[in-house]
Amino acid sequence: MIDRERFGALLSGVRFGQFVSVGIVGAAADTAVLMVFRLVFGAPELLAKAAGVETAILVMFAVNEVWTFADEGAMDPRSLATRIAKSHLVRSGGVTVQLTVYTVLTQIMAVEVVLAGTDWWFLLASPIAIAAAMGVNYVFESLFTWQVHREDVSDTVASTDPSESDRRFSIRD
Repeated sequence: MIDRERFGALLSGVRFGQFVSVGIVGAAADTAVLMVFRLVFGAPELLAKAAGVETAILVMFAVNEVWTFADEGAMDPRSLATRIAKSHLVRSGGVTVQLTVYTVLTQIMAVEVVLAGTDWWFLLASPIAIAAAMGVNYVFESLFTWQVHREDVSDTVASTDPSESDRRFSIRD
């Protein structure tokens, strides 16, 4: 049976939009690290991708912490450390999806996009892999890292007071 409280908490259009926006920032960080590690340092593709993924996880956690899920947890060091550990644990599912899709696209499929003597397919395959992992990450981060279902969803959804939504989605001071 579907847990209506958890499902309802996932349907926040504002929160999902914020999550996607943060994902774009993370994708940019992932792609920048991938490109620098691969093209500047000559690192193997999968090592460069793994470094990009970890960078993106840390950047997205920080932005999600102060924006997307700003009202979803205590700010003491122990709570913050617990959330970042949970974030890494729950994102392992998304990382698995992303690295699997990336490996298939870059190591198994015979695709080349050569421009100026460089094969750019490794860089073009990255956003495809990131998109494949996004849904997994949203669901697991929402339910396990920030536990959005613990708030009273019916009060949040039913409220027509603009100050209520402003308060819920404000950046922490």
